[in-house]
Amino acid sequence: MKLLQSSLLLCLSASATLSYGQALDGEALRLLQASLKDSTLDAQVQLTNTKRALALDLSHQYAQLAPILQTEINQYQLAVNADDILSLHRLNDNVITQADASIRRVKGLSAKADSLVQVRLADEAMLTPWQQGESPLFAYEPDGDESQWDYIEAFDIHGKVHQLDVYNLPQQPVFVVGIDSKKAFVAGLEVMRATFAEAQSAKKEGALLSRAQTQAVAEKPISTTVIKQISLKDDHEPWISGRAEIYGIVTGVDPSREEPVLDIVEMPYLDYADTTYYPNQIIIHWERYRWAAADMILMEHDDGTNYKVLATKLLEAAEQILKSIPDPEAQGYALIPQITNGILSVMPDAWFTNDDDFVDVYYTLQEGVEYPNLNGANGNAMTSFAPLVIQPRP
Repeated sequence: MKLLQSSLLLCLSASATLSYGQALDGEALRLLQASLKDSTLDAQVQLTNTKRALALDLSHQYAQLAPILQTEINQYQLAVNADDILSLHRLNDNVITQADASIRRVKGLSAKADSLVQVRLADEAMLTPWQQGESPLFAYEPDGDESQWDYIEAFDIHGKVHQLDVYNLPQQPVFVVGIDSKKAFVAGLEVMRATFAEAQSAKKEGALLSRAQTQAVAEKPISTTVIKQISLKDDHEPWISGRAEIYGIVTGVDPSREEPVLDIVEMPYLDYADTTYYPNQIIIHWERYRWAAADMILMEHDDGTNYKVLATKLLEAAEQILKSIPDPEAQGYALIPQITNGILSVMPDAWFTNDDDFVDVYYTLQEGVEYPNLNGANGNAMTSFAPLVIQPRP
């Protein structure tokens, strides 16, 4: 951080022939390009440098940015995507364009038309002061474990650096510049599902059912398990982190062959800790699992996750555990927690030091069994599961 700040000061002092604003523009782009070219930086550091460059760039362009923010930001919508910003106002988009490409590469997402860059007002309480003309700051979420953060760095509209408290909400309006987590999250889950499906279809002979077989399956009752209610403990998240993006990884063994089954379940309603939700969401389709048993890992979207790499590692870990067991039938569903623990073992160590990544795990959920107010193994989640049999149409 000190190195980046020193670079900024050197650039400004050396730009005697440039305006202050032009120097800021050039420095934001230079910092971003330097980060992208440095192959020694890990994904989290690259993303942090990308978000820092974005925050610096947009703070300088606030005079041009303000009209669109005033139009788009309100009590019902505190965030605006970069596509909306660029379509409604003429900005210098060099940093935004390169930042979006960097984010997609780090997260293993394909290039698409819509941007993953977002500008979000940190809290609704800041809305009125900002609308009444108070000058905002532009901040970004640091990398690493939040317990190790000393401060949140932010830039004012003149490019001056401010150090904000990690947990206490600032009095001055703050725009958080970074990743549109919902868009990145949905795109990432698509990548994981596609990776799992591709691996499973490549190994499964006769994957395509005949029309008669498909009709026979459709005429049978469907056995499922649903989440009746769920809550997470208050983990004292920093104000800059915003809403959570939670998903489940259901693990088990294929009923027809010796291969693991990994299913991704999106949980878009589960935004905040210390809040109880009643989704009545189907979480497990039991025809996909042997021994009528499965585990479920709860995860939260993380900015630094490369979803392609993550899905591949999880699948490889599950396959290795299953192959290491000579006779899976002899152990039965007792081997499923071994698969789950193998999956957990390949996740980065940093994910277990911050609740932003690994949330909790449920071992040995069984078909037809009701689990009221069941604590996860980590004690962070409390969930009520219930069986649900869906009857075919008469």
